[in-house]
Amino acid sequence: MAKDPFIAHRSLLFTVAYEMLGSAADAEDVVQESWLRWADADRSQVRDPRAYLVRVVTRQALNRLRTLSRSREEYVGEWLPEPLLTSPDVADDVELAESVSIAMLTVLETLGPAERAVFVLREVFAMPYGEIAEAVGKSAAVVRQIARRSREHVAARRPRARVSRSEQQAVVGRFLVALRTGQLQELMEVMAPDVVLITDGGGLVAAALAPIHGAEQVAPLLARANRVVAGFETTAVWLNGAPAGRIEIDGEPSAVSLVVENGRVTRIYVVRNPRKLTRLDELAELAR
Repeated sequence: MAKDPFIAHRSLLFTVAYEMLGSAADAEDVVQESWLRWADADRSQVRDPRAYLVRVVTRQALNRLRTLSRSREEYVGEWLPEPLLTSPDVADDVELAESVSIAMLTVLETLGPAERAVFVLREVFAMPYGEIAEAVGKSAAVVRQIARRSREHVAARRPRARVSRSEQQAVVGRFLVALRTGQLQELMEVMAPDVVLITDGGGLVAAALAPIHGAEQVAPLLARANRVVAGFETTAVWLNGAPAGRIEIDGEPSAVSLVVENGRVTRIYVVRNPRKLTRLDELAELAR
């Protein structure tokens, strides 16, 4: 079994599905469905197992994405991707780390299913247009057009600048200390004036139903957090290839992902939906 191409490429296949769906649970389902199709395939007709398996996963993920669109439209409050616990090593592959970041996955949610598939396969996994065309069921010429449009769409919405790992860690550390101690002034200083806070409770736990804009609104709200609950702890962790935070509120976890630009926090993503937090103790294996 160790030599089976599916086993060899499983981390890659999960990563493709996760980037297309933003949900580890749905990505795992897609990988399992793809395994069943691989088990029934005539291996003698498969010239390139890696490309074949990526095509199968892409098709399954596209089907799943289309069925999920209605439930996400009816989602209570803001929908954020499911955070994954990752090792610091993921950050060594800068392109991979950026592609699986909460910020990027949130941007990818604004693409249509075909656009998202083409962007992920081309920009992240560098697949040839011909192979992408087979995976999404369109001509290579159409895929090229989709790739250009999706690239422009993402470029207009992604974080404007990359920061070093050390800068991200330092800012995240300052933010978590200020959050844990309720230091309003320190929170104001570590956040950009136009910071945006987005929280995802899924209608299951308390969370803002719409984004909150501006440090003058966000900082007081966060500063009160450690005073309104009996148990409030923060821990630095690696989520989706970047330094981030885990918060325990009365024993219940939340995941905090930050976008840092010019030494200050510009976006705060807080996932509180318990259905999206089941993997915070399980290291995800991502690969390109």
